[in-house]
Amino acid sequence: MTVVPDDNLMTLICDVCGETTTGTACVLPDAEVVWTLVSDHGWSGSPFATGPHRCPRCSAMPPNTTPRGGDRAGGPGGASGIDRIGDVMVVATNGDIDADTGDALRTALRDAVDLGGTVVVDLARVKFIDPVGLSLLVRAHREVRDRGGRLCLAAPSRFIRTVLHTMKLDGVFPIYDDLDAALADLRAAVRSARPTDVEEPASLPQRSASGVTV
Repeated sequence: MTVVPDDNLMTLICDVCGETTTGTACVLPDAEVVWTLVSDHGWSGSPFATGPHRCPRCSAMPPNTTPRGGDRAGGPGGASGIDRIGDVMVVATNGDIDADTGDALRTALRDAVDLGGTVVVDLARVKFIDPVGLSLLVRAHREVRDRGGRLCLAAPSRFIRTVLHTMKLDGVFPIYDDLDAALADLRAAVRSARPTDVEEPASLPQRSASGVTV
């Protein structure tokens, strides 16, 4: 995968381990052709921006190791279910999130947004996400925000963290190391938002028998 953060730089992201390298964008007839950047940094893979690409270390892996292999949960995936935990809707995901599995995630996110104000997407079993998956998360985030809620990400892989950081989305989503940490923080936020007990009104001044207020 290749990400273009701005007009002058391109950042290559290894589809196996999430390693990145950034270089000056090459002026080519087709902006989608990034072969010069790939070859200059000793990477391997597709000459096109959509990838796949491998860093030099992962390029040395056996040829039958697919770019979406490595330590990933891997395989077809998307959303595997929705759970309500207290006031939080948890969307469980499984496998890679890409154009082939986007429909399942899109449906799950839509249902979760309709059911609750706060949504946590558990990414513990996801190792890879492509632009389609990212756009689904961003769209869901906007919908939840417009309803006064929050959308959080739990347990993103190193690759997903790298993509979020490169796309400058790590400041958009609250990100937690795991689902338990996300739920604990959200519970604490709910408790702190509760109004404090209303103080008893001060007693009215009493009048003595002489009519003087004491």
